[in-house]
Amino acid sequence: MKAMMLCAGIGERMRPLTGHTPKPLLRVADVPLMEYHLRGLARAGFREVVVNVSHLAGQIEHYCGDGSRWGMAITWSREEEPLETAGGIQRALPLLGTDPFLVINGDVWIDYAFDTLRRYTLKPWEQAHLVLVDNPPQHPLGDFCLGEAGEVCYRAEREAGLTYAGLGLYTPAFFTGMRPGKLALRPLLDAAIARGTLGAEHYRGDWEDVGTPQRLEALDARIRSGAEQ
Repeated sequence: MKAMMLCAGIGERMRPLTGHTPKPLLRVADVPLMEYHLRGLARAGFREVVVNVSHLAGQIEHYCGDGSRWGMAITWSREEEPLETAGGIQRALPLLGTDPFLVINGDVWIDYAFDTLRRYTLKPWEQAHLVLVDNPPQHPLGDFCLGEAGEVCYRAEREAGLTYAGLGLYTPAFFTGMRPGKLALRPLLDAAIARGTLGAEHYRGDWEDVGTPQRLEALDARIRSGAEQ
């Protein structure tokens, strides 16, 4: 199985930090966010990773090289301008092959064991399988609800659901019919819910949306504190 890491975004909410450093290379306990993912993917047995890049792409490519220091091969999907999540994945489909593939946002923190998704067998009705987490304070109602059979469904207007972690397993068929170009992932997720082809699991481990300099600073302090214990 291949994996894809999404690293093309500009990181507007992280300015001024992302004015000179791409968000996936911002550090937590002296390690770039994306390197935690690369280490985890290598431990899980992933040997081929596609990374999309755009904003300050040269810094990311220079840091990662060909991926050999993590025991993997990195292939680059370059975007002249960021194509957003779905657009970036669709652009990279020729590099990802015909089998299901893991997708992880390069700018989140999570201690999920990626081999769980590598070993997961999609249900016959699933075209994608998301990892959902408990809602963070800045997103108290979450994104979706999770049904008893593992199906993703809409939450009621004032009902608290769960939050998409920026991690999932996708099939190429999930992107069938999508026109090339800039597109967020949410419209495709909504369409999959309507078709009944979107599944998920609830992960209760450590996850952070590192969306602002303040959250990055707080995560850095927390991880450093835990490492010193």
